[in-house]
Amino acid sequence: MAQNMLPPAFAEFERFAPIWCLATETERWERRMNSSMDELNEFYAAFFPRLEDAIAYCDKFPLDDLPDEVLHLLQLIYSLALVAMAVEIFLLPRPVDSADAELERIAEPWP
Repeated sequence: MAQNMLPPAFAEFERFAPIWCLATETERWERRMNSSMDELNEFYAAFFPRLEDAIAYCDKFPLDDLPDEVLHLLQLIYSLALVAMAVEIFLLPRPVDSADAELERIAEPWP
């Protein structure tokens, strides 16, 4: 049996965890760029209604000592931020008139 990536209170999002719990913004950007709108809409529709609950749950822990399952939940929140732009603004995975839009950081904020 595979170990759950998220806290039990957010178990309904386990199916998204392997896809969207990504350590860097560059990885999250690449995932968004390579996802279909159906995939983005599915994730957004499922997770957005619980966003405030997820943020409140993460706020219970110090940022410099997050348990893995809480870090994964935070990564899911970060992914939602990028997905929301595609769903709410662009209506496309890729920004319009952006040529070959890329996002590559040389350093990542932690967490």
